[in-house]
Amino acid sequence: MAKFQIALGMFGLHNMFEGDARGYIKAAELADAAGIDQVCFTDHVVMGENTDRYPYGPFPLPPIAPWFEPLTMLTAIAVRTRQVRLATGVLISPLRPAVLLAKTLATLDSLAPGRIELGIGTGWQREEYEASGLDFDQRWTMLDDGARAMQLLWREAPATFSSKTVNFSRIYSTPFPAAKGIPLWYGVQPTERQAQRIAELGVGWIPISTSTEYIRNGVAVIRNAYEKAGRDPATLQVRAHVPMNWDANGRCSLEESIDAIPELLAAGVTVMEFEHHAYVHAPEELEPFYARLIAVRDSA
Repeated sequence: MAKFQIALGMFGLHNMFEGDARGYIKAAELADAAGIDQVCFTDHVVMGENTDRYPYGPFPLPPIAPWFEPLTMLTAIAVRTRQVRLATGVLISPLRPAVLLAKTLATLDSLAPGRIELGIGTGWQREEYEASGLDFDQRWTMLDDGARAMQLLWREAPATFSSKTVNFSRIYSTPFPAAKGIPLWYGVQPTERQAQRIAELGVGWIPISTSTEYIRNGVAVIRNAYEKAGRDPATLQVRAHVPMNWDANGRCSLEESIDAIPELLAAGVTVMEFEHHAYVHAPEELEPFYARLIAVRDSA
């Protein structure tokens, strides 16, 4: 079996700690000690009431459910960990001014040098953009302009940039990230246009579906875009959720999910993401859960 990394989806973990958000930090410390490769946070700045517009099936939560700001959580985790990579999947980056987001991420990188993996996308809610005073119909332009502007700010000072939605001239934004950049992963549909985005600006893809056929086809499209852009298709990284098969008691079989790994690897996945809420319901179950995942990774 090919080598792969293990990522942990952190969403909802506070429920295991009686609603205490500090439980995320405790879990991340345990994951770091166990040798887990990544911890990942999802993002909503606000939530509208029209969750029926969610394009990927029934939305799993009511609008009142808490969503903790990912970069704030990752900053807290950064100072309590040493090796685990700190990821988003995905951050709705157009909701944040590009120059402020670039500075926030560079600062986070200074606390955890070289450990940041930024998954970005546009989200799906018009309400989030309107509440932020932004034009939802310009979201893709803001995504591209913001990514290009950040990449410039992470390596040049003074920096000058001109686009439809982001403009600045001879500004200084330091410190730079340790590697003069932060890897961008895209949580997007694998169309040819999106593949071009990843080939130009990104290092990886975060598929929304766990279907191996969906992932395999998407990887083929993105690798083709890599070739056209003069990049090595073999360097494409793919972080995908392992399939979760729920039983009548609201739990998933971890071993069934593990059994799906070879097929995901064959489809092109390089990072296997496991969600806590599917397999773990109490803090004392965290360490055995992490140990099992590491054993599977290290036996590959």
